[in-house]
Amino acid sequence: MNLAYDYPLLGAFWTVMWVFLWILWFALLFRIIGDIFRDDTLGGWGKTGWLIFVVFLPFLGVFVYVLARGKGMGDRAIRHAQARQQAFDDYVRETAGSGTGPGNEADQLAKLSEVRARGDLTDAEYQRAKEKILH
Repeated sequence: MNLAYDYPLLGAFWTVMWVFLWILWFALLFRIIGDIFRDDTLGGWGKTGWLIFVVFLPFLGVFVYVLARGKGMGDRAIRHAQARQQAFDDYVRETAGSGTGPGNEADQLAKLSEVRARGDLTDAEYQRAKEKILH
């Protein structure tokens, strides 16, 4: 039951290294498969060909794919991230800007006060507009 003495430190290091490289390999493989499906410049047959090449000859397929399309892979990932960020920003602007929440009423009252301070509204007009915003 001397398990710690049967497995030397260098053996543990090599085991951890191989497990790490195995996980890294799968991460790269899934990233390439995702890039194949994300690429709009490839047609259906091109995507099918690359997918078959990467799945059935994984080491050679991944190596050739990274050599042939590696630079475009980074560009596509950047464009995809920018598109997601833009969609999120648009959603936040649309959601935060619309509605009749307390923030929106406060903004409208602040603008109304500025108009009144400039002298463009009389006190009666200001009161009517304020009641319209609050009710």
